[in-house]
Amino acid sequence: MKKLFGFLAVLLVSTLVLAACSGGAGDKAKVAIGPAGSATNTVTTEILGAYGLEAGEHYEVYEEGFGDAADLLQDGNIDISSGVLGLPASSINNLQASVGDVKFLSISDDVIGDIEEKTGYMRFTIPADSYDFLEEDVQTVTAYAILMGNTNTISEELGYQLAKAMVENSSEITHAQGKQMILDNALRGSEGLPIHPGAAKYYKEQGLEFDNPIAELGDDANSMDLILGTGSSGGTYYPLGGEMANVWKNNIDGLNVTSTETGASLDNLASMRDGEMDLGMTVHVPAQDAVNGEGEFDGGAIENVAFIGHIYPEVIQIVTREETGIESFEDLQD
Repeated sequence: MKKLFGFLAVLLVSTLVLAACSGGAGDKAKVAIGPAGSATNTVTTEILGAYGLEAGEHYEVYEEGFGDAADLLQDGNIDISSGVLGLPASSINNLQASVGDVKFLSISDDVIGDIEEKTGYMRFTIPADSYDFLEEDVQTVTAYAILMGNTNTISEELGYQLAKAMVENSSEITHAQGKQMILDNALRGSEGLPIHPGAAKYYKEQGLEFDNPIAELGDDANSMDLILGTGSSGGTYYPLGGEMANVWKNNIDGLNVTSTETGASLDNLASMRDGEMDLGMTVHVPAQDAVNGEGEFDGGAIENVAFIGHIYPEVIQIVTREETGIESFEDLQD
């Protein structure tokens, strides 16, 4: 009997050891690709697809915002997390402070070229000095975070004041990305988008040149009680959007802005289309798709949204941990 218990004990320990070691590049990786309806979800799927990786066959999908995904990565419940984030991202610094072994995954030149050809994302190098723990540059892609407004609810005067406050009062924002909201950057990400007439008026007064179409406003565009769609609580949009809402409330008489957590870009654009939201933070690429009726919006163009201003450059940041054994995307192909 003692031998039997001894054998069972050894078997149990061996099983636990095998289970503990079963994670990593040899197994189907668990990948957080961002919430459904987010730009993170869309571009991460594009990147994985460019490597020939298919959901279900090569990796398991977790549709989590970066904050929740970072917790899962910290606890060892997922292997990779992708985020469209500002640089540097506090959520990544916080993860590194907790686990001490965060590793970035670089995107290959061929895949970057494929992404540039198929989407509006562009090549970007994350400098090694962006994070204290980085030892070398990371190759990835970037886009722009922009503010879009609902032309059925935001008047020309309010659009003017929103754009003006974004530029002239951005110093009141403590978030690291607030410093990107300056006049020199104001039209970044506006390519191919209609501009709200109020924002256009402000930028023309400041001497900026552009040839974008000017959006038409709805007959009832006069709301002073606005809802701003941001993103998940662990990303950049949510805290930054909260500060932007306060800047507007503090500098525009009679205005109330409520910032709300959402699924980010696609969710915000769809909510404005459906009349459920007045302002939305979004990556410029899905905004272009929305107004052109392409990509996720191939069922019909959104006609009641317009560009109000640039917020900050958004960088695709894909991280894992040293303990997973994953060195590159090619490891997921096994």
